[in-house]
Order: sequence, then structure tokens, then C-alpha cells
Amino acid sequence: MQAMIERPPVAVRPKGPGFPEFVCLIAMMMALNALAIDAMLPALPAIGTALGVVTENSRQWVITAYLLGFGVAQIIYGPLADRYGRKPILMVGLSLYVLFSVIAAFAPTFEALILARVCTGVGAAAMRVLAVSIVRDRYSGRTMARVMSLSFLVFLGVPILAPTLGQLILNVAPWPWIFGVLALAGGAFTLWAALRLPETLHREDRLPIKVDRIAAAFREALTNRRSMGYTLAMTAITGSLFGFINSSQQIFFDVFDEPALFTTFFGLMAGGVAIASLLNARLVERLGSRLISHTALLGFIIIGLTHSVVTLSGHETIWTFAILQGLTMFCFGLIAGNFGAMAMEPMGHIAGTASSAQGFISTTAGSTLGFLIGQQFNGSVAPLALGVTGCGILALTAVLFAERGRLFSAHSPARPATS
Repeated sequence: MQAMIERPPVAVRPKGPGFPEFVCLIAMMMALNALAIDAMLPALPAIGTALGVVTENSRQWVITAYLLGFGVAQIIYGPLADRYGRKPILMVGLSLYVLFSVIAAFAPTFEALILARVCTGVGAAAMRVLAVSIVRDRYSGRTMARVMSLSFLVFLGVPILAPTLGQLILNVAPWPWIFGVLALAGGAFTLWAALRLPETLHREDRLPIKVDRIAAAFREALTNRRSMGYTLAMTAITGSLFGFINSSQQIFFDVFDEPALFTTFFGLMAGGVAIASLLNARLVERLGSRLISHTALLGFIIIGLTHSVVTLSGHETIWTFAILQGLTMFCFGLIAGNFGAMAMEPMGHIAGTASSAQGFISTTAGSTLGFLIGQQFNGSVAPLALGVTGCGILALTAVLFAERGRLFSAHSPARPATS
């Protein structure tokens, strides 16, 4: 008789990390990418001297080559992750990241270094695609935006500290050791993820690799108005960020003649993004992604216009640059996580493929925009300030397209008439 009595179900603790550790895992996935970019900045003059790079602007290829590999490779990881699961593909990407960081450390020529950087970016692309896909597997809507914002906050500690880390390495070792540190960091994270990160894509949700299905998924990702609009907006905003990264070392070294202040001021300006991400994580579930990000985008444009006037009128100083660029970065922090979440929101059923398509566009086109801005460096801040303003206007145009001309609230299509 007792055997027939139904017992209450026993709660089973889900496998894998809890919420805080999950956020940290996602953050570190993204942080390895930031480390591979920003830790290079103080070393660009030393790399150029050691490998015989004559033109200063050509040193920017160390950054851009990585970003191009990072952007282009994303197109292949999504379908693979949708077929074989998130974790195996992540492990492949991490292995490439570690291997080619080691190869970059031993590069005998600038061309060999650039090739190794492209391949390092190819490995890192898996982390970008998988970070977004894994979050989308577990969360949606404003909660997804909150996870992305918290991840962004943890992740942004790396850009703040990465140039200082790069400089500290240069103080005690030659520049190849910066790539050695990337390899060590990548290896440590690989072990952590292998032990603690579960597979988030259920077997029944895995999709076969079929050309027609992949083409249909990419077509859906590229033709969804909201998804594509916010992807293009994120592309423009990303372009402004890469333009700043490409130009920042030369601005502090050549415009202001303050190389010793570079890492400190870079960290302070990057800190604006961290503060904004923390603020966004606290407010997004109450105020919504649109109100926060659209307001920040308008502020981004206004600050860019103000900075352009200041620098073109000859009133630029290291303090005006730090304050205005810091405010620009603050607005970026309120924009990035929300735009990414809104671009992914309609794509939950094809998260891997959609993340690939969006990452391919935003990173490849964004890095190209940033490279073009950086290549205009002429000994002044004007090209950067004007480039940031232009990117902001392009982003606003894309948002208006996504929302059918409306800001601050979602566009609601008219309901069909009923009798």
C-alpha cells in the first residue's frame, strides 16, 4: 500500500555552473578576445621596430588582421554549433586560439605575424558565436539582456587592464611574451570550460548540416527587419570602437606626447563602458532595452558632434579628449548589450546560425570601418571624432529602419480588422 503512495518529486540540481559562474564563463569567453586586441596596443611600436615596419599606420594591421579573422570565421561556427553542439566547437576554437598565439610569439617577419593573428582571430570567433548562442539557449528577452550586460561588465575589466598588462610584460620581457600570455590565458580557460561548462543545446534540437537548411536559416537571419536593423546598428557602433582602438596609441604618443599616460587614460576611458554596463544590468529589466539604448545612441551622436567641434576649433587637450571619449564609451556600454540582445531576440530557433551571421557582419564590417578611421590618422584627433559621429548617425539610421521610424518603444504592427 505504501509503495502505491505517490512520493513528491525530489528537486534535482541542474548540472553545470550557477548563475554567477555562468556569467563569468560567458564574460571570460568574450574577455579572451578583448585581451588579444588591447594587450597589443603598448607593444605596437616595439613590434614595428623589431619586424621592420616603416609606416606607423601599417602597425594597425596587428589589430585589424585579428579582427578580420575573427569576423569572417564566425560564418562557419554557427551551423557547426547547431549540428554538433556548443561545447565541442568551443573547444576547437580555443585550441586554435592557443596554438596560433604561440606561433605569433615566434613569428620571424611582420607578414608571418599578421598571418598568425588572422588565424588567432579565426579561433576566437568560436567564442563570440558560442557566447551569444549559449546565453540564448538558456535565456531570452530582458533576462538575456541582463546576462549580456553582467557578462559585459566582467569582461570589460580586461580592456581596462589589458594595455597595462601589456606594458608590464614589456617592462620585464620582450614583446613576444604578450602572445605567450594570451596562450596561457586561453589554456587556463579551456580547462575551466571543459570541466564546468555543460552542453546547452539538447540533442533533439540539433540541426543537420544541409545546404538548403543553412541557406534558409541565413536568409531568415538576414531578412528579419528587427534582427538585421540592430545588427547593422551594432556594426556602426563597433566601427567607432575599433577606430578608437586603432588610433589610441598614436593619439597619446604622437598628438599629446604622453606615452606614459596611455595605459592609465585608456583604462579610465574603458571604465566608462564598465560603469554603463553595470548601470544597464540594474535598469534594463525595469526600463527596457529600447528606452536605454536609444537614449544612449542619441547621447553618443551629440557627444561625437561636440568632440568634432572641439578638435576642429583647435581646443583639444588630453583632458578634453579623455572626458569626451570617456563619455562616448559610456554610451557605448549602454548600447552594445541591448542592441545584441534585440538582434538575437527573434532568432531563438536558429540561435547559432543567426549569431554567426550577425557576428560576421558586425565584426567584419565594423573592423573595416574602424581600420578606415584609423588609417585617416594625420597627427590630430579630428579623424577619430568625425568617424565616431558618422558611425553614430549610421547606427541611428539602422535603428529607425529596425523600428519602422520609431524610437524608445517597440513597433507594434497593426492588427487585422475583425468583424
